[in-house]
Amino acid sequence: MGNIAAIVGRPNVGKSTLFNRFTKTRRAIVNNEAGTTRDRQYGKVEWNGKEFSIIDTGGWVVNSEDIFEEEINRQVNIAIEEADVILFVVDTVSGITDLDSFVAEILRKSKKNVIVVANKVDTFDLQYQAAEFYSLGLGEPFILSSVNGLGSGELLDEVLNRFPKDRKEEELDDLPKFTVVGRPNAGKSSLINAFMDDNRHIVTDIAGTTRDSIYTRYNKFGHDFYLVDTAGIRKKAKVNEDVEYYSVVRAIRAIENSDVCILMLDAERGIESQDLNIFSLIQKNRKGLVVCVNKWDLIESKTAKDIKGFESAIRERLAPFTDFQIIFISVINKQRIFKVIETAMQAFENKKRKIPTNQLNEFFLPLIEKYPPPAIKGKYIKIKYVTQLPDTQVPTFVFFANLPQYIREPYMRFLENKLRAEWELTGTPVLLFARKK
Repeated sequence: MGNIAAIVGRPNVGKSTLFNRFTKTRRAIVNNEAGTTRDRQYGKVEWNGKEFSIIDTGGWVVNSEDIFEEEINRQVNIAIEEADVILFVVDTVSGITDLDSFVAEILRKSKKNVIVVANKVDTFDLQYQAAEFYSLGLGEPFILSSVNGLGSGELLDEVLNRFPKDRKEEELDDLPKFTVVGRPNAGKSSLINAFMDDNRHIVTDIAGTTRDSIYTRYNKFGHDFYLVDTAGIRKKAKVNEDVEYYSVVRAIRAIENSDVCILMLDAERGIESQDLNIFSLIQKNRKGLVVCVNKWDLIESKTAKDIKGFESAIRERLAPFTDFQIIFISVINKQRIFKVIETAMQAFENKKRKIPTNQLNEFFLPLIEKYPPPAIKGKYIKIKYVTQLPDTQVPTFVFFANLPQYIREPYMRFLENKLRAEWELTGTPVLLFARKK
């Protein structure tokens, strides 16, 4: 559950190529919707039926005035703090540099699980050159060519092998797990405290399955769920400008461990790129979503028109997924806080919704007959049958057709919109596939 591997190393050793090669192993990862830069730094890897997250620290640091060494030092420290396994990438062609030795020293002191990856072994002769990396004192180097893929399977095996075995899959009961995520200072902690405030005597803290999420059980007013709080977000980051990406890395863990994410926005600041990054993490992990706009009490004009304007601005930025609730709250005045819980509960229920096959077909087949998929190259596409797959993380529907490969994205979106209009699926992602009958 929630294992994270991090890639570290000096510039130009091939970290991103390795990252890209690993994340490609998961075919269905995500459709490349409006990618934000940080998106490329976080991915899911699927190998031999197991799944883990991978972070490329290289891209996290932008335009800092610091000298190289400082910069790399910071990236390495983030990896040390957050990851279960660290891939230390070095360049076989250029051999060991001072910067490599510098990184190796930090890693040796950290006592973390480190794999030295001798990259750019693109030809047979270079294999022998990789031996010099033994001298880094971090064990046997793994040879790899991230360009042609040599050695990547063995490396993935080793990564899985090195993940902590003792992490007990102590599954929490089937109660919903909600995470409050958002940029620093959006009011996450205050919201969690407001939920918990008059509630101290029923709070049971269970140290979460991952070392830094804490599950707090909320059981009252007929609601029963866990709030996933990332202990990490409470830690003050060491350096001021680290707050940004510390919070993203921490959010990754929290998001992976939850069912529904409550994304907090700051009414005074609107949506910023950091919010979009967190939103795309929620989408990649296929979690339910509730958007809360906090500090609404500070906005001067609060007519219905302003609310509408703010709402449509948010949906525009988060499109194409727009079917979620937006709640305007003020944590300080405890305005509409309870509504947040109710809405998150609703999103959780929707995420588990099962729609009987006969209802799906009664609804969709006449509709499809009336608005069939556009013919392509003179071929007519017929959709004969619809069903929902059992046991999926989010509601997943299969449309059986004679020529599924010709059904285009806009038509699938049309079907999804009709589905959402007919059944209550607000706040949950849904997946639609076309398959051969």
